[in-house]
Order: sequence, then C-alpha cells, then structure tokens
Amino acid sequence: MKHQAIDELLFGKIRPQKAPKKFVLLVCALLLLTIIPLYYPSICRSLFVSKTIDSNPLVPSPSSSAQEEDLPSITSNLKCDIFTGEWVPNPEAPYYTNKTCWAIHEHQNCMKYGRPDTEFMKWKWKPDDCELPVFNPAQFLELLRGKSMAFVGDSVGRNQMQSMICLLSRVEYPIDVSTTEDQRFIRWKYTSYNFTMATFWTPHLVKSKEATYTDGPTKTGLFELYLDEFDEAWTTQINEFDYIILAAGHWFFRPMVYYENRKITGCNYCLLDNVPDLGKHYGHRKAFRTAFKAINSLENYKGITYVRTFAPSHFENGIWNEGGNCLRTKPYKSNETRLEGLNLELYMIQIEEFRKAEKEGRKKGLKYRLLDTTQAALLRPDGHPSRYGHWPNENVTLYNDCVHWCLPGPIDTWSDFLLEMLKMEGMRSAEEKKHLISRDRRSN
Repeated sequence: MKHQAIDELLFGKIRPQKAPKKFVLLVCALLLLTIIPLYYPSICRSLFVSKTIDSNPLVPSPSSSAQEEDLPSITSNLKCDIFTGEWVPNPEAPYYTNKTCWAIHEHQNCMKYGRPDTEFMKWKWKPDDCELPVFNPAQFLELLRGKSMAFVGDSVGRNQMQSMICLLSRVEYPIDVSTTEDQRFIRWKYTSYNFTMATFWTPHLVKSKEATYTDGPTKTGLFELYLDEFDEAWTTQINEFDYIILAAGHWFFRPMVYYENRKITGCNYCLLDNVPDLGKHYGHRKAFRTAFKAINSLENYKGITYVRTFAPSHFENGIWNEGGNCLRTKPYKSNETRLEGLNLELYMIQIEEFRKAEKEGRKKGLKYRLLDTTQAALLRPDGHPSRYGHWPNENVTLYNDCVHWCLPGPIDTWSDFLLEMLKMEGMRSAEEKKHLISRDRRSN
C-alpha cells in the first residue's frame, strides 16, 4: 500500500580488624542510601518528567499493599539508572559508516544523501551516576550464542535492528534465512554464533488494516484497529524466541477507527458520522494491553520481553505532512527540554500497561524488562534524517523525516542499553528468585 512508504523511511594473609559498632552502623546506612535500586522505571526519578508525573492524574500512587506485593524492579547490586543522563562528546564514534555497512535502509542513509554535518554521530550516552560501556559486538554475540531475538513493532524497531546489524558487522555479517519474501518479516542468522535475529512488522501491535472506503481526513489513510484481537502475524511466531524487543507508538498519531467485539466503538480523528473521537491514547493503551495479553497467553513462550519505550519525534514549525522539519545539529541538555503533552501521555500508558503485564506474566514465570530509551531519544533532535533520506527531487511521502534515525546515529546507543541489561540479567533473575522464595516463606 502507498501509505507504507511513510514507515519505509526500525551488555601473606591479612588479619581482619574489628570495626567499632558505631562505625559499622554508619557505613551500613551510607550503603543503603547509595545502592537503592534505580533501574526501573527511570521515570520514577528522572528529572525530565518527575514534576509532571507528580501532578498527572494518569499516574496513580501505588498503595502500600501493592508495594509490598510487587517484586523489586532491579537488584540492589545494579547500582545505576542507566537511562537518566546526558549526551557527551565521543570523538571515537562512529563505529561503522554507510560504506562499511550494507544494512542501512536508504531512508536512514543520511551521509549518502548529502547531510553536511557529521557531529551528530560523535556523541555517547553518559548516565548521571555511572558509566555505560559502548556496545561490544563480540561480547554481545558471545552472550547470545545459540539464542534468538525478535524485534516486534514498526519501522523504528526495524531501524533499531539495522543499527545493531551495523554494530555487529565489525565481528560478523548475518545471512538471510527468511521464510518469506516479505521484507517486513525478515530473519538473519549469525552462523558462527548460531544467533538468529528477526523483525515482525506490526505497527499497531494488534490486528489492523487500512480502510478501502476512504483515504481519511488527512488523505494519508484511515486504519481500522481491532483492539481486542491479536495480530497473529507475530503472536503465532514468537514462541521460539529467547528475547523480544516490543515497541510501537508513531502509527497511533494517524486517523484510526477502533473495533472491539467486531463493532466500532470509537476512533481517533476519523470524522465519521456517529463515531465518537476517543483520541490516540485510547487505542494506544488498548493495543499494548492486548499485545501483552497475547504474550502472557502463549503456551510455549519462555523468553524475556523487553519493552522499548516511546521515542518522540522532533518536528518543529509544523507536523509531518504540513512542513514540519528537524534542523538542529546538537543534542539538548536535560534541562533544555522535557517530556510533556501527548508524548508524556503515551509514554506513561506504556509504563502503566508494562507494570500490569509484568505482574501477570510473573504468575507464569515470564519476565518483562523496560528498555527505557525515551529520555535519550528526547534529547536528540539532531539525529533524524530530515530531508537527507532521499534525493531532493524524489517524490516521497515523508519528505522531512523526524521520526526515524540516521545510521550511524543516536539509535546506536540503544544497543549499549540492551547489552548492559543482558549482562545484568543473571544477577537480576537471581535476586527475583530470592525475593519470591522469601515471600513464600513469609506467607507460610
């Protein structure tokens, strides 16, 4: 379909001395204050949204009983919230180029199409309280030897996967082992490591299709979303995968009609007679809820689900189809912008539905993790292709692309996050198991 063009643009003995009791107590107190778990969710203390959350009616304060019931989100041994920080210069970057990596999608190949500046490639993420190692491709492949990973979502997810392929290319290129010609459902295999990576196209996460009876009020398509129905294009395929990276968001900004129980219940900017406009957030919440329900209902899926949070676009002076553009050439500082409005609302919906799914999944032994890329993405208005994803005279739907990310570019840091989380997974799993055993003993 023509409107897919928009989305085509997705780790000697020393004798001990006894310390005075007061000194020991002081040290223990200091340790308690410095190793409080900070990983999940970063939203809880991130400066970029903390004040808004305090006053946001969508974010209920958990009751004490709920707090006691929930597992710790991360172990006290994981000392740092890696998702809260700043972008700092990194003269060693980039770690690949558009000439050394064939996996770059045309519309994210910014250097090929004449982007004049290069500084946007020379930054790295610095958490406030620790260091985040730059992605190590050999370490990643060794860690995932014999494993599989699926990217489930829209083209920003595919953008992320292509970034990872380029980062891994310093060690090995994959071979195409797809079972279909459809490039929206491609599979790659790293034969030396028996590691498989796949992408599953599902821009709304639930069953959806483009309406044939109208082009919608914006003339960019009207989409019918079946909010209570699984998208079997991916839900029937993920049982075999060890890791899922689940994400969606940008397609919910477009006109949509919502179906539940096979009946129209509302829409988002559809302008259809007798159809209530429920807004973007309604469909967004219901879609994530259904996607999580699908995962938790799978009989044979034993993998870990990473929910990659919403990465805001950076259109200025207009929306995507009305002249909006992204021309900045440097990152924001964290005190120069904040997550707000609809972007904040969509992000919080993901956090809230993630928490519910995590609790339900735990009953079946399933694990959910939050890959919180939102602040890092928010601070990078300079990282998009803008008009440098095509030739000037090309007729493309998304002329100024402020949604996807140039490769090389800021999205490469998402692999830094993911590898660090994978390296910490054994430690976290052990802590969660310990907590469950302790809770069971108390209940008995």
